[in-house]
Amino acid sequence: MKLIERDYYLKKLNDVKDVPDIKVITGVRRSGKSKLMDAFIDSFKDMENINIVRIKLNLKKYEKLLNPDELYSYIESNYIENKNNYLFIDEIQLCKGFERIINSIYEEELYDIYLTGSNAFLLSSDLATLFGGRVFEVHLFPFSFKEYLVYYPSTDLDVSFDNYVKKGGMSGSYLYKSEEDARNYVNSIYKTTIVRDIVQKYKIENESLLLMIGDYLMDNIGNKTSIRNISNKLTTSTIKTNDKTVGSYLDYLCKSYMFYPIQRYDIKGKKYLESEKKYYLSDLSFRFSEIGTKYMDYGFLYENLVALELMRREYEVYVGKLYNKEIDFVVIKNGYKEYIQVCDDITNANTFERETSPLLSIKDAYPKKLIARTKREKSYYEGIEIIDIARWLNDSQNQN
Repeated sequence: MKLIERDYYLKKLNDVKDVPDIKVITGVRRSGKSKLMDAFIDSFKDMENINIVRIKLNLKKYEKLLNPDELYSYIESNYIENKNNYLFIDEIQLCKGFERIINSIYEEELYDIYLTGSNAFLLSSDLATLFGGRVFEVHLFPFSFKEYLVYYPSTDLDVSFDNYVKKGGMSGSYLYKSEEDARNYVNSIYKTTIVRDIVQKYKIENESLLLMIGDYLMDNIGNKTSIRNISNKLTTSTIKTNDKTVGSYLDYLCKSYMFYPIQRYDIKGKKYLESEKKYYLSDLSFRFSEIGTKYMDYGFLYENLVALELMRREYEVYVGKLYNKEIDFVVIKNGYKEYIQVCDDITNANTFERETSPLLSIKDAYPKKLIARTKREKSYYEGIEIIDIARWLNDSQNQN
């Protein structure tokens, strides 16, 4: 498999090297967590006075370390005095009782510790509980469009973008020659996430309902969604559910990093709204593999791409509300705010007016942007920056 350096994530890891926290790499299944750890270890090769202990608990050679006492003994015995000691463990959850071992190693200040593992055991919400709040999380997303262009160099940005929308950022699927095989691979990741990361951990009794909720969210990318709406939509003569069950299942899907919830923000009232969040999929390839090409609204799919990219760039991301108008995204970073609308084709005058009207209604001086599929360089309309989505995604000035 062709490997590319994920420079942004490597920089994040380098920035916290030797900081006294337990570093945990999280992200949706098969997003490249172990490969990132390998690449980070490679960056140590020219360093002196270091000792690296690397353990892959999913390999046969480390089978005896699945016993927590054996794991501790191995780690302790490989410690070298008067050196900078680094501990890297993949699939840490396979060792039952790993929390006690890692916390002990941490308290003894023996190693700088780095971990990856199943999302069922290393969820963001659980990290503080597992390790007493002494954690730095490096969250990994599937390939961005910019990374896709490194993997598939091309002189035609627009063709590459159209391919990326369908292929997605799950790089393991790039190995398959046929589109069907690639989608089957992606779908297997989705189903494994459902079964192992959700059903088994939370002892879900109704797996079919969980899959239906996932399909509902995929069908409604870009739409405001409430627990009550989902519950009402899915309750039929043959399916019985309630708000509490739907809310729990929705939460589990987000904890597995399959979906990301975005809260609403009242621009005039400057307050956050709890009702009707939007949910964005971790990678569009999951949608194509699970429900195919039905209900294809590229405007909503592009909105999903923009939402993920904003999160990659570490913005706080909200859905904006101004009176009866909606702004796709209100983003904040380092005190800097920006308003963003996302659309597909804006050549139609009515569509253009519909997309620019909410932005023009905002009276403050923060930047306003319309990201659409224009296939040309940026332009401006009454202070609104209009930029093609492929060029925005590939704009190095907008990268972290």
